[in-house]
Amino acid sequence: MTGREAAARRRALVCVGPTVLALGALTVYPGVWVLWLSFQRRIPIFDVSRFAGFENYAFLAVDSRFWSAAHTTAVFTLGSVALEVVLGVAAALAIHAQQRGRKVSLSLLLLAWAMPAVVGAKLFEWLYHPAAGLINVALGRHAINWLGDPSVALPAVILADVWRTMPFVAILCYARLLAIPADVYEAAQVDGAGRIATLTRITLPLLGRILLLAVLFRTLDALRAFDIMFVLTGGGPAGTTETLTVYAYRALFQTLQLGFGSAVSVVVFALVMAVAWAYLRLLRTGTVAA
Repeated sequence: MTGREAAARRRALVCVGPTVLALGALTVYPGVWVLWLSFQRRIPIFDVSRFAGFENYAFLAVDSRFWSAAHTTAVFTLGSVALEVVLGVAAALAIHAQQRGRKVSLSLLLLAWAMPAVVGAKLFEWLYHPAAGLINVALGRHAINWLGDPSVALPAVILADVWRTMPFVAILCYARLLAIPADVYEAAQVDGAGRIATLTRITLPLLGRILLLAVLFRTLDALRAFDIMFVLTGGGPAGTTETLTVYAYRALFQTLQLGFGSAVSVVVFALVMAVAWAYLRLLRTGTVAA
């Protein structure tokens, strides 16, 4: 290594050093502390603090409430991401096909995405109001208790989340559509391909990698979702919208079971990392069209 290369390396280390220190202080250290805390039984209000080993994780394995929260998390994630992909691709195709007014459409599309999650949740809390909500006013005699009925509360939360986050998928797909050369579609028309064939054999395959990336980000967000269901339902009614993150919050901050709540948080983190690894493996193997 020459002197110039060594000096460049030292400068790079100096530039990266503050970032590494900040990540260590704000991410690595708290993560290690939560992992250590998950092996303890610590309840400050009862002055309980002892090493518990894997007791918290053993209890989670047989805890019906934990498995109910895990099921709710899975349903919320699958339903939310699936709807976002379908509606996001449809919105991107519609905007791309517009001859005029694209900027207005994009602005309106981004309005929901730019809105803070809590504000969006409060908006839907008003829309879902059993007496004065706009939706029930439109339904008239067939009004539904959207957030109070266990059979419809989770779908109502999913729809609220889809409204807020679908623009993210749509914008990514729209940007990819702009990068597809017009010659590709002209060649398809020359070959006699109709709209359906062009969509299924050209457009969707070319959207493959960007869709997988969008699904990755949205899946990770949905698995960690907290604000939308906490504001709308607080995990109710009867725990039908209680996800793993809401369960962890209640254990950590409402009942102050710090060790048990940390164990739930570690499980959520492991789940998120496993899903991220699976998606990134798909991207690396090149099984999706570029």
